Amino acid sequence: MESMQRGRGHKREGWLDAPAQDSFLSCLSPSQCVMVDKKMNPLVKWAIILFVLFSIILNIVLIGINTKSAPKCSTQRVQPLRDKHDQRSSVFADLTQEEYLQVQRYMLKQKDLDISTNQITKPSENFLFLIDLSLPKKKEALAYLDGKGSKPVREATVVVFFGAQGSIREYVVGPLPKPTYHRDVTIERYKMELPINARTATVGEYALLFTFLDSEVFSKLGKLMKESFDFSEDNKLNVFEQMPRGVRSGDRKTWVSFFRDMSGMYIHPVGFEVLVNHESVNASDWKVERLLYNGQYFNTLEELQQKYDAGSVKKIVYKKSADYGSLKPRHKPLQIGPQQFYAEGKRYSISNNHVLYLDWSFAFGLSSLTGMRVFDVRFKGERIVYELSVQEAMSVYGSVTPGMILTKFLDSSIGIGRFAHELVRGVDCPYEATYVDTYRYIDTPVPVRFRNSICIFEHNMGQPLRRHFADFFHNNYGGMVNSALVFRTITAIGNYDYMWDFIFYQSGSVEAKVHATGYISSSYMVDGSLAYGHQVADHVLGNIHTHFINFKVDVDVLGVKNVFQTKDMEYVNVSMPWMSDHYAMVPQLVEKQLKTEQEAALRYGTKTPRYLHIASNNTNRWGHQRSYRLQVFSFTGDHLPESQAEERAMSWARYKVAITKHKDLEQTSSSLYSQNNIWNPAVDFSKYIEDNESIEDEVCWKTIIEN
Repeated sequence: MESMQRGRGHKREGWLDAPAQDSFLSCLSPSQCVMVDKKMNPLVKWAIILFVLFSIILNIVLIGINTKSAPKCSTQRVQPLRDKHDQRSSVFADLTQEEYLQVQRYMLKQKDLDISTNQITKPSENFLFLIDLSLPKKKEALAYLDGKGSKPVREATVVVFFGAQGSIREYVVGPLPKPTYHRDVTIERYKMELPINARTATVGEYALLFTFLDSEVFSKLGKLMKESFDFSEDNKLNVFEQMPRGVRSGDRKTWVSFFRDMSGMYIHPVGFEVLVNHESVNASDWKVERLLYNGQYFNTLEELQQKYDAGSVKKIVYKKSADYGSLKPRHKPLQIGPQQFYAEGKRYSISNNHVLYLDWSFAFGLSSLTGMRVFDVRFKGERIVYELSVQEAMSVYGSVTPGMILTKFLDSSIGIGRFAHELVRGVDCPYEATYVDTYRYIDTPVPVRFRNSICIFEHNMGQPLRRHFADFFHNNYGGMVNSALVFRTITAIGNYDYMWDFIFYQSGSVEAKVHATGYISSSYMVDGSLAYGHQVADHVLGNIHTHFINFKVDVDVLGVKNVFQTKDMEYVNVSMPWMSDHYAMVPQLVEKQLKTEQEAALRYGTKTPRYLHIASNNTNRWGHQRSYRLQVFSFTGDHLPESQAEERAMSWARYKVAITKHKDLEQTSSSLYSQNNIWNPAVDFSKYIEDNESIEDEVCWKTIIEN
């Protein structure tokens, strides 16, 4: 804006210079120039001086007027905030760098646990894998937030992989910031022991796996690797794994697929896959059980090598691949697109982990496992949501090749929030957004800082929140700009990037939204591949798959004592009041209250009432219960059949909406251990519903399908 004002000023100065230029005579040629000594009339001289002075003063006045009227890009808030920050939100704050370190030091002092924090700890050793915030019990947190109780004890959850013992343990460590105790909560939380093969693959295990592949596969198939893939020390292959790792509980047998080391490696498969048995925590016991080369299976490396040398195998002949996976723009943009600015300063404020925006307030955090979450969400001072959080992202693939044929990804088992990296200004979020750093401790020797991994900004949604133009009887217009606050993070989990948004509208609505981008997963085309997708490049199949996303919404409308109502319509045959012999089918309101968890579990594939309400016992001026409506906008899609053993680990995906009674021990719909022990999951969501309790303090679990 300042540059525009300066431009207008320069134009006026140029205009003022014109009379001075006109007062001199110019020569047509040197020979025509004659020096004239002529005195200017004093009256004319003073008139010109006064005119110039008047012009300068007028120009200054006009510049001042235009400067005042022109919009300014102010960094200072013009209007005061409608509320004050509440430091009690700190009960939900992520652990600080110092808290992570204090917990780590405390655990290392427990000599009986014999824990290592070395990032390349072997699977046979004991490894401190995860430290994360242990959320307070809801009852205690609400009492503190409402000024009716003391601050809950701040604690951390610690996950240790005990390779030496063959088990996984979860501990609660506290009080923070100076811990003095730890408590094993594994059985309390999961009602079962956690076997070591349920662990997430660590950096240490991957280091051993890559060494194993180099020594036991690549070096023994040197000729094949060179001729088929141009493999060398300077031209390696990348790996992508099938999950789950096997077909039954206890398995840790992984089909490893190989891809070219290029941009967008996920769409550059080479047609070579290896089944590695790494069930043992001792890498010396690992072995290759099967191989797939160009659509043909082999039981051993020796068999493949022998048949390749004998020419009885259809060989893959190396051909340099086009760089079609590059994200570099094909064409340079002609000009910069529209930019957003705050004309009168930002209308939101952030203090530590607490946000204020117009009538909204909430606390926020980022779990290493489940990702983005907000707590104590209030509108006009009234709490409407205790917790809104991402729970799980699941995808099921179809293929004819082993690397994808059984693949069912459960991303929280790898860590959704773990992969929330730095956001790029002007691309991932607007330039003028507020960016927040986060710290995490997962599969690392020290807590790691992720700069600018959360962004918060107010955004014009591109259409009015409401509007009406009247031209019947009255001529008028009324409308409201639809600006909303966006709380965003983006998680890059392997090939997919998920953009997570919680959007807070001025109407009092909250939206949880996800958008998937990145790369597709692909496989090398062989006979029968086209039954499972479409060809997207030479020898490359884009595999058919689903995306199911689960959110948790703990709704508290004017307190925790709420009811779940459905509202729908049905056509009834009604006689006309003024014409009793004439009937018409008229839609009529049908209201129901669903009182138990099984009643309130609304499955995909069944008719869902059009209105779902979480209602309080308080009524408005017309006697209607004050409530919030739940809406689910989703694609259609088919869930894995319940007859499949793996389905129990993703049983939450059966339901479009499921309402359960709040329990502190039913914190998540999935778990860190679901991916690698998918056949006997530590968390089976369907069990939350099986006990069929009466629902009062409702938790809503919502599943959307992204295809």
